[in-house]
Amino acid sequence: MKRLRLLLVAIALAAALAGAGCGSDDDGGSGSGSGATAAGDADGDLVVSGATSLKQAFEQYGEQLGGDVRFQFAGSDELAAQIRQGVRPDVFASANTTLPDELHSEGLVGEPVVFAANRLVIAVPSDGARVRSVADLARSGVTIAIGSESVPIGAYTRRVLARLGSEQSDAILANVRSNEPDVGGVVGKVSQGAVDAGFVYVTDVDGASGKLNAIELPQRIQPSVAYAAAVVDGAEHPAAARRFVDGLLSGEGAAALRAAGFEPPPTG
Repeated sequence: MKRLRLLLVAIALAAALAGAGCGSDDDGGSGSGSGATAAGDADGDLVVSGATSLKQAFEQYGEQLGGDVRFQFAGSDELAAQIRQGVRPDVFASANTTLPDELHSEGLVGEPVVFAANRLVIAVPSDGARVRSVADLARSGVTIAIGSESVPIGAYTRRVLARLGSEQSDAILANVRSNEPDVGGVVGKVSQGAVDAGFVYVTDVDGASGKLNAIELPQRIQPSVAYAAAVVDGAEHPAAARRFVDGLLSGEGAAALRAAGFEPPPTG
């Protein structure tokens, strides 16, 4: 009797495993047993590696897709380094176009798609701000947080400073107390009062729940900030990844980006 029960259990388990393998794959099979959703497949969630500044918009987009998306947020340079080291998310979304273009030239991701734009601002605490203009950043005693040179927010910041001229730029850099690995670190330092100001994206101030105010930069020093995304070569869910990227240009993804304060992708 015991042997019979074990045999029946083995038969049932084999049948269950066979049934699990009957669905269609992610590249568009039409089998009626498919568990595909708008995001990922039954065999796992869609994995998206995205720049920290995309967190609010992407999480809202993921909810619209039914929640079958797993996000990994960090500095764009860190995420690109992970892909170079063999990590294979389905989608890579960067706060610049340089990193996706480099990965594409290295054969690690597909053709990048530019999907959004943003603006740099100076973030200050909503209460008791000591900084009210770009010129104030050069005053003695002011403390500043910026992104590290390798992360997009840091590269954009240094582009801004270079347009101010060496004297003012050097004075501002002398007041920098923290070089952060992503824009979230800059937001955290300013929000907690650890520094007087920091260079961030306007969307970060919009998403700070009233803790921060934005000081706009003069247009002559404002850099062009564009975001690009690409499907990672070797992704487990390439078709779902392409749908995710397509949705950033029109549909639920684009709507989530606009709601978070992102601008349409630059033209020309």
